Formats: sequence, structure tokens, C-alpha cells
Amino acid sequence: MSAPVLMLIASLLFATMGACVKLASMHYTAGEIVFYRGLIGAAMIAGVSRWQGGSLRTRVPAMHFWRSVSGVISLVLWFYAIGHLPLATAITLNYMSSVWMALFLIGGAVMLGSSRIDGKLVGTVLLGFVGVAMVLRPTMDHDQLWPGLIGLLSGMLAAMAYLQVTALGRAGETEYRVVFYFSIGGMAAGLATMAWTGTSSLQLPGALWVVAVGVLATVAQLMMTRAYATGRTLVNASLQYLGIAWAFVFGVLLFDDPITPLAVGGMALIVAAGLAATLLRSHSAPDTSRSLGDS
Repeated sequence: MSAPVLMLIASLLFATMGACVKLASMHYTAGEIVFYRGLIGAAMIAGVSRWQGGSLRTRVPAMHFWRSVSGVISLVLWFYAIGHLPLATAITLNYMSSVWMALFLIGGAVMLGSSRIDGKLVGTVLLGFVGVAMVLRPTMDHDQLWPGLIGLLSGMLAAMAYLQVTALGRAGETEYRVVFYFSIGGMAAGLATMAWTGTSSLQLPGALWVVAVGVLATVAQLMMTRAYATGRTLVNASLQYLGIAWAFVFGVLLFDDPITPLAVGGMALIVAAGLAATLLRSHSAPDTSRSLGDS
């Protein structure tokens, strides 16, 4: 399949995964969902790697460790936000990662004492945070500010994880190894949280939702990774934001989520800021590709 088709399907699968997370959160904690998502993902990747004759052995375990730390924490926070916010709101806040990366570039330029800071990049960051304020404003009226801030933090940590994934790609790591060790990290973090919060028994329908989360996340992650490896970054990023539209539809139809005009306007600003940030970064580093996923 072509990269745009892969991205279209991946965005739908990720939004569907988000809906399954919201359903699963009625039965399990965020840590439990992350554990099962990691367990299923690791098993699927190990099977695919074995079938294709690949190797999961890595020469850079420390890089995978730090990528897993930021990525898994982001994932736990995001799953928590999905369970407590309208689905489209939680997914939009996580998609702020592109804007966060632009902010990291600005911060790096300031720390290095650069006299040239891209004004367009600054404007992009400001636009993104105006969108965040618009998205979070309705949640303040429903005592959901704390989950909203957690969702925003998940996007920041996801941006850090994406930058680490880029470094792993430059180190020669395949997408299978990146996804596999991230899944292992999810299992470890999930077990740690389950030791603290306790475990819930696997019963229907909750068990179906966590299995769906693991399968959908892994398939979508591999498809999106492939799309970014073979397609144009800006086109892929544009299609990725369709996930917000899918989440909006799922939220209204399945959960009766209250989506206000102010929140929809904020989502539009975040999408515009994310696309602008992707465009500006691709101009400064046209050969850099990202391996994306649910963090």
C-alpha cells in the first residue's frame, strides 16, 4: 500500500484504539491497559520478526531504555486522559507533540546562544498553545482540568520519545526493534503500577477491549512507521491528524461526548500549528523521518 493509504488506515486504527481504551478504562486502570497493550504488542512483533527471519537483538539497549521511559510514561498519562476526557479532546492534546518539538528547537537555540530564532516557529508554538487554552476551557467547567493537564503533559513526553526514536533510526535500529522494546517497557511499567494499585480479573467485555487495544495499537504503529519511512513527512502528518476527526465521530456516537464550538476551534488551531511545525522542521531537516506510534 502507498504511504497515504497506510496513514489513512493507521489514523483510523489509532482512533479506534482510543475508543477501546475509553471502554477498557471502565474495567481496568491505565497501568493495566498499558501492560496488556505491551504484552500483546511484544508477542506480535516477536512473531512477525521470527516469520521474516529478522533479529530483535540490539546494540544500543540504553537508547531503547530511555526511549521507553519517556514513551511509556506518556502512554500511561494519555490512557488516563482518555478515560477522563472527551475522546477527541484527549487525542488532540496528545497530538500537540509536533508543537512541543518546535518548542524544543526554540529552547535549544536559546541555550546555544543563537541570535537567530525562527519567528515562524515561535508563532507556531504560540498558535498551538492558544488552541490548547480553547480546548481546555470547556473542561474547566466540568472539573476536568487535571486530566486535561495530564493529557497535555503526555504530548510533551511523546515529543521527547519521537526525538529519541529518530536517534534510534540513525543508529540503525529497525522499526520492529523500536516497537518491540517499547512494548517490553510498557509491560514493565504496567507490572510496576499493578503491584501498587492491584489487578483486576480478566472478564468479558473488558478483556475484549484490552486485547483490541494491543492489536490495534501494534498494527497501526507498524503501518504509520512504514508510511513515514516511505512517504512525504508533511503529507503523512496531515493525514495523521484525521485521527482527531475519527475520534470526534467515535466520541459523539459511542460516548455522547460534549464537544463545544470553542473546543472544536481549539482543535483546528492545534492541527494548523502541528502541520506548520512539521513543515518548518522538514525544511530545516528534510532527510529526517519519524517513526511514530501511540507515543
